[in-house]
Amino acid sequence: MQVAVIGAGSWGTAVAWLLDGKGVDVRVWARESEIAEIINTDHHNPVYLPEVEFSDRVSASSDMRYVLDGAQAAIMVTPSVGVRTTAELMAPYLGVDVPVVVLSKGIEMGSSKLMTKVLEEVLGNPKRLAGLSGPNHAEEVSHAVPSATVVASKNPRTAEFFQKLFSTPFFRVYTSDDIVGVEMCGAGKNIIAIACGLCDGLNLGDNTKATLMTRGLAELSRLGITVGANPLTYMGLAGMGDLIVTCTSKHSRNRALGELVARGGTLDEYQQRTKMVVEGAVACKAIRELAREKGIEMPVTNMVYQVLYEGHSPIEAGECLMERPLREER
Repeated sequence: MQVAVIGAGSWGTAVAWLLDGKGVDVRVWARESEIAEIINTDHHNPVYLPEVEFSDRVSASSDMRYVLDGAQAAIMVTPSVGVRTTAELMAPYLGVDVPVVVLSKGIEMGSSKLMTKVLEEVLGNPKRLAGLSGPNHAEEVSHAVPSATVVASKNPRTAEFFQKLFSTPFFRVYTSDDIVGVEMCGAGKNIIAIACGLCDGLNLGDNTKATLMTRGLAELSRLGITVGANPLTYMGLAGMGDLIVTCTSKHSRNRALGELVARGGTLDEYQQRTKMVVEGAVACKAIRELAREKGIEMPVTNMVYQVLYEGHSPIEAGECLMERPLREER
């Protein structure tokens, strides 16, 4: 089998390595031709997970036509803000029935569309589309640390196709038909991770972090149900599972951003230093906008937005959360 991996960041590198280990021929699309050249000559990504080594089955190019030529499946792992423009580059060279799975976690600004809906608009044929999400830090997947995930599609055959493609003895894949819920979970949990990072930066303790995670999950599920998600999805790998790992892990860039901001840093400073997109900072705007459209109260999301974009003090924003009117939990 030949598979195209669209994106050469950490997740793209980990996915290419995972499929390489299964004997799959992988072509990686890298926006930067310099990264592609080093993957081809030195068999590793010089920028992201540079310690991960590929076999000769993995090649790379900045030429989308080459990467998609003969591909029997495409895996999108670009930042969510680039999914539409990248899909437009793919469209002329992608077969109409080639299965496509998106691992990017986010909601499009302006349209409030999930990533699979964006792909449907650009690529057509929604039956071949799927979304994958779960507690899957690339740093651990690329070292064969036992992990699990969920792949969702409206078409059971598409979900099962990607389930078999990704499954290994260390990477267990479940299927779901709740693509809205899986994608909403993936986008929203990053916001709560930023809040937990603020908590870490202020040394507020485990009680505070557990409160943020629990109440954060509650508000995310309220919004998800409003747009058609199954509430049980929020208790699974894409919901609670991904929330736990993103809010607590040393690998989480969203949690790390919150910690930096709590100690006086800024979003721009973090992104310039790491050269990475912080999906939670992007999702915070889109989800806040969607919540306003739907009339859903999301106090944790609103607090993160105020700290990142309106200059509010993390301490004062946290106090505002604690001083909200008392209410019944559910």
